[in-house]
Amino acid sequence: MLIKIFVTGGTFDKEYNELEGKLFFKETHLHEMLHLARCKLRIDAKTLMMIDSTDMTDVDRKKILEHCKKAKEDRILITHGTDTMVETARVLGKSLKGKTIVLTGSMVPYKFGSSDGLFNLGSSLAFVQVLPSGVYISMNGKYFHWSDVRKNKQTGEFEKIE
Repeated sequence: MLIKIFVTGGTFDKEYNELEGKLFFKETHLHEMLHLARCKLRIDAKTLMMIDSTDMTDVDRKKILEHCKKAKEDRILITHGTDTMVETARVLGKSLKGKTIVLTGSMVPYKFGSSDGLFNLGSSLAFVQVLPSGVYISMNGKYFHWSDVRKNKQTGEFEKIE
């Protein structure tokens, strides 16, 4: 099984500029994370963009959707910022059929060392292999269907909408 990974940025890939005290993007940490995790899966990764999800536009979401549609793989993982991950999942969920797509991210940048990103990446790679076709969000060892999930901004966790 070949898994396609689309990188879009988000906290997952942010770096910290100590002189300016600001977060920024340089390049994805995905390959380093897969190597560190000793991942043995067949993966084809492509960076679509490196942006904060709060800056993501409808045009960006359409680009993600088009790449998912064109992908020959039916198992796709997308790294994404958590602030608007639900919105992107909704666009994909309403438009795609016959593929398993999992979106994941992190609350803390990977480069900080205390990130949840490595765990979220590993969990998401497992979920994308076993879940039926559909669009899901995976965070903190849990997965949620695109149509019944939200980010609780008070707790910083994703939760099922009851």
